[in-house]
Amino acid sequence: MESTENRYKYIFDEILTLTDDGFVVVDTNGVITDINDQYCKYLKTTKEYAIGRSIAEIIPNTKMIDIVNYGYREEGAILRLSEERDDENDSIFLVNRSCVYDDDHKVIAGVAQVKFRLQTLDSAKKLMREYAAYEFYREEYQNRSNSQCSFDKIVGNSSRFAEVKKAGYKAAKTFFPVLLTGETGTGKEVFAHAIHNSSERREKPMVSINCAAIPNELLESELFGYEEGAFTGAKKGGKKGKFELADGGTLFLDEIGDMPLGMQAKLLRVLQEKEVEKIGGYQPIPVDVRIIAATRKNLPEMIAAEEFREDLYYRLNVLDIELPPLRERRRDIVELASYFLNRLNSDYKTAISLSPEVRECFVSYDWPGNIRELDNVIKSAYAACEDFLIQLTDLPSKMVSRHHLAGEGGSSKKLNQMMEEYEKGILLDVLKVCGWNCQAAANELGIHRSALYKKIAKYDLQKK
Repeated sequence: MESTENRYKYIFDEILTLTDDGFVVVDTNGVITDINDQYCKYLKTTKEYAIGRSIAEIIPNTKMIDIVNYGYREEGAILRLSEERDDENDSIFLVNRSCVYDDDHKVIAGVAQVKFRLQTLDSAKKLMREYAAYEFYREEYQNRSNSQCSFDKIVGNSSRFAEVKKAGYKAAKTFFPVLLTGETGTGKEVFAHAIHNSSERREKPMVSINCAAIPNELLESELFGYEEGAFTGAKKGGKKGKFELADGGTLFLDEIGDMPLGMQAKLLRVLQEKEVEKIGGYQPIPVDVRIIAATRKNLPEMIAAEEFREDLYYRLNVLDIELPPLRERRRDIVELASYFLNRLNSDYKTAISLSPEVRECFVSYDWPGNIRELDNVIKSAYAACEDFLIQLTDLPSKMVSRHHLAGEGGSSKKLNQMMEEYEKGILLDVLKVCGWNCQAAANELGIHRSALYKKIAKYDLQKK
């Protein structure tokens, strides 16, 4: 029996010497009982040091302890070392792991095989591409899970905006290209996400690219990708472009009016042929992508000035949705302001609200920066506020001065009426922050719960 065991040990040792792969064996406690020289060299250790030590000490992110504890196997897993290597390929490899059973189906060991050298260049490229795609999809999934945007979560119920949301719902039921127009800060990107998340493509990624934020010379590689060695500085294994990453989903082209004419022609060809060709590549790649474009610019005027291609405009402008500026949907201003303020209250565990004068000021202001400006004003006022109520003194001076000018000549309110409106606003905001829990709201206001009930009845406050 002993001679047979020795015989198999010699054979096993020889196999581990011949292979280019790394092998490691652990016992049921995760202690290394054998490891070949190739793996030791890769891990920058020695057999004498490694054998007898826990594998977690040699490889911190190992799964071998789970393999022997829970008795399972894993094949073809892509692994990336946390430590940096001179060659990026050297930190990514394939691994097969498995527990070992005896005749009684009892786990007696664990073994792992690591493949450092892929058999062909095509396999190496595929590994890099698959890993890059995995990283992208993981980040996209996390982003979508953290902040899923849909039409029912977009704040605003004014008649004008309700029509725009209705158009968005209809657009989501088709795969036609959508062109979102409107002033800066009107929420075009949020609207684009809502269209995607309400469509049948919502399980696939939505990929965004800002055409104005990327230098012209890099825009082509960002959109279409490139092959390895296509140009100086190109990554090993090449790179997928936004079109490939969005395959089956949606590509959002923000600030399309800033795309240079040369790129417009290439984009038009992709939309017509439904295939992309990477920089340095020779094989067209078919893509199935729904396009949503957005711009703050007047594209018809740009076409007349020969700054935008007319044929591309008609390709993109199948469904045209214009997002109205905030001054044209004044009914939504206070609701939006409360939304931004409630988000801050939730983040910082506070109960700050807007005074009636601030609400009036917001409604009368024209908001040239639209929703983005409103968000910034709320943050600034929140930071400046010294009490639990945002006052006119906490707002930018330009807003307050315009509000006073607009109010000159208007009918003045009696002090009693102003105080009641002031109190009603505070009560409503605190109740909302407290989730309409009257005891919690009464504690926050420093009054008895019965007094709060009387005030709720007095002002006919209702949960909406």
